[in-house]
Amino acid sequence: MNSKIELHTTESAPTGSKETLQEVQSAYGFVPNLMAVMAGSPAVIKGYTTLSGIFDNTSFNPTERQIVLLTTSFENGCDYCMAAHTAIASMQKVDAKIIECLRKGTPIIDDKLEALRLFTSEVVREKGWPSDVATQRFLSAGFTPAAMLEVVLGVGLKTISNYVNHIANTPLDKAFEAAAWEKPLVQ
Repeated sequence: MNSKIELHTTESAPTGSKETLQEVQSAYGFVPNLMAVMAGSPAVIKGYTTLSGIFDNTSFNPTERQIVLLTTSFENGCDYCMAAHTAIASMQKVDAKIIECLRKGTPIIDDKLEALRLFTSEVVREKGWPSDVATQRFLSAGFTPAAMLEVVLGVGLKTISNYVNHIANTPLDKAFEAAAWEKPLVQ
């Protein structure tokens, strides 16, 4: 862990973060290390949890949301978020074959879900400039222009946590250790 960024508890967190950490503790039964790091800035933890709640209310179902979040984490090389969202996707009953494809960066058999993965991947890799091919494939798969904007919302949400984890070198929680991940060398 970066020596400048600490893992906070509900007791050590700044006043503006304590309530959010207590809510996280109540919801999950523990405070994930990502949240313990984010608690160092009340604005960051509140912004992240608020944005997360908004993303949960998009037109995407749980599988589609996890595709956006895992694809973003894959492209950004975030070991922590790949492990955490593998566990969360499993809890949300996302098909194990889809999760495995996302962890490897390989195509998903379902054409619609693969169009979502490719579009998200290009949004991240191309810094918001997906190709016309990826965009047309996304729209032809049945997604709407509004869903393109929701992908951007999910990419923004996950990029916040990816970058926080990179800067803090956030240690993986025991709850996520079984889903530990390292980015494949060859894609």
